[in-house]
Amino acid sequence: MVEEGERKPVLEMVQAAGTDGNCVTFVLYDEDHTLGNSLRYMIMKNPEVEFCGYSITHPSESKINFRIQTKGGLPAVEPFRQGLNELLDVCQHVLNKFEASIKNYKDQKQVEME
Repeated sequence: MVEEGERKPVLEMVQAAGTDGNCVTFVLYDEDHTLGNSLRYMIMKNPEVEFCGYSITHPSESKINFRIQTKGGLPAVEPFRQGLNELLDVCQHVLNKFEASIKNYKDQKQVEME
């Protein structure tokens, strides 16, 4: 239970006892399919990833169990971090294009009104 004034965890890493770091479950709190499916797509593009999947624990809970298994000795946290960074880059690119389009639209409207 989270005490008042205490921050809830955003991310938790769960690793089965006796396993190395190439098979890990990440628990993402306050997230849903929007992040889960997008991140899974970005991570699966990595050829070193053998398995990547996620599940929503229950519809009334907003948390994702996100599992990654890698080939060889690559720690699962590496494709997770890389996938998050690549997803952030894609989102930033979309935002930049969107804002540029809005600016162009407003500029055209301004010219038409003159």
